[in-house]
Amino acid sequence: MLNKIDTRKLREEYGMSQEDLAKRLDMSRPTLAKIEGDERKLTKVEEEKVYEIFGIVRDYSSSQSDVRVSIPQKKLKKFKQVFLYVLEKTAGKPNVGMTVLYKLLYFIDFDYYEKYEEQLMGLTYIKNHHGPTPREFVSVVDEMKKSGELEEVKSAYFTFEQRKFLPHRHADLSSLSAQEMTMIDSVLARYGEKSTTELSILSHEDTPWIVAEDGKNIEYDHVFYRPEKLSVRQYDEL
Repeated sequence: MLNKIDTRKLREEYGMSQEDLAKRLDMSRPTLAKIEGDERKLTKVEEEKVYEIFGIVRDYSSSQSDVRVSIPQKKLKKFKQVFLYVLEKTAGKPNVGMTVLYKLLYFIDFDYYEKYEEQLMGLTYIKNHHGPTPREFVSVVDEMKKSGELEEVKSAYFTFEQRKFLPHRHADLSSLSAQEMTMIDSVLARYGEKSTTELSILSHEDTPWIVAEDGKNIEYDHVFYRPEKLSVRQYDEL
C-alpha cells in the first residue's frame, strides 16, 4: 500500500536530502529509503511529523482525508499572481531555477514586511540547508500545473539539472497595489541576476534566517534586526 504522502517528492521539491529528512523524522536513512521504496509504511506519528515539516495539514471535512495547505485564500491569490509575474520577468534567465525562485519570493515577502510592517503574500518559510524555503510552494504550484497556468521543465545548468517553470498566462495584477508592485520590481532588479550560490549566501546573512532553528519557521518580526546591507528601511537614529 502506498503512503498517503510522497516523501521523496516533497523532500526533492524542498531540496532536502534523504539524510536530512530522516534526521528530522528521528529515523535512520535506510528506514526512510524503505518508506520511499514502498517497502514500509509511515506510522501515524511519522505521518504527522511529515505534515509538520512540510507545512501540510489534513482537510478533515473530506471523507478521504485529503491534504491542503493552510494559507488564507486572499494571500493564496496574491501568491499565484506574484509568482506568475516573477516568472514572466525571469523565466528566460538561465540562472533562475526553483532555488532562485525560493529566494526571490523570500526577499519579496520579508523586504515588504520590513518596510511597511504588513504582509504581502505572507508565505511561511522554513530554515532549510540552502536557505529559506516557502512551505506552501509545492502544493500551490502543483495545483497551478494541473490547471494549466504554468509548466515545469528541466534543463541543464552547468553540470546540474535545473527545474524551471514557464507561465502559460499573464499575471492578473488587479489584486496588487502600486506599492506592492514597486517592491516586487525592486527585489527583481536587485536579485534577479544573482546565482543560486549568491542568493543562498545573502539569505544566510539575513537575521530572520540566522536566528531560526533548522527545519522551523522563519519569523517575520526578526526582519527589523537585519544587517545594513540587507535592510530596505530607513530607521531613526537612536
